[in-house]
Amino acid sequence: MQRFFQISLLILICFTNISWKINSIDSEISIENEISNDTLSLYQQLNNKNLKFEVFSYAYNGYLELKSDNKLNNSRYLSIIDMSLSSKLERLFIIDLVDKKIVHQSVVAHGKNSGLEFAQYFSNKINSHQSSLGFYKTAETYHGKHGLSLRLDGLEFSNSNARKRAIVIHSAEYATKKFIVNNGRLGRSYGCPSLPLKDYNLIIDKIKAGSALFIYSSDKNYLNSSSLIASN
Repeated sequence: MQRFFQISLLILICFTNISWKINSIDSEISIENEISNDTLSLYQQLNNKNLKFEVFSYAYNGYLELKSDNKLNNSRYLSIIDMSLSSKLERLFIIDLVDKKIVHQSVVAHGKNSGLEFAQYFSNKINSHQSSLGFYKTAETYHGKHGLSLRLDGLEFSNSNARKRAIVIHSAEYATKKFIVNNGRLGRSYGCPSLPLKDYNLIIDKIKAGSALFIYSSDKNYLNSSSLIASN
């Protein structure tokens, strides 16, 4: 009788553990599906064919991870730069996540050693004059040789030297559509995501002080190594 009781108890414990694990897995799948559906729904609301869903998905889910870790002081805005696009295209997208719309889109320069029309090479090294991929957090503004500028803090292995390299958002005459018309491509920086002067102050005022910026490329080394991408 005692033996029968012990076996019955063991079966009950095993069944309970299995049931808990199944419920736990189901719960995780449910959360993942909810996040996935939320990402798709928001993307559809943005209704911008130039912003690829894959790029937006990486950026938005990384943003959610940073927000849940309390790493963003300004969580209203998410900025995305798609470096897989030609520099002649408007590849900067600034998204207002409260109103759920893209509030600004423009051309943006890449580093002079990253490529000509297309950015193909990326580096986190000082004096590389290349763009750096990954998630950034916007910081404080200052006035330098390019006028009003916005400092960036790199949040990943791929851009951790942003401060040391003085990678900032600033305006530049070579980052304009007029420059493209005259030269066949956008001008290039020393690694900074340089923007046109038009509406520049308004842009900086929105995204400064702790919002997320994601610079994307289809670079396999980055995509396979980023912890924030892996969390998607």
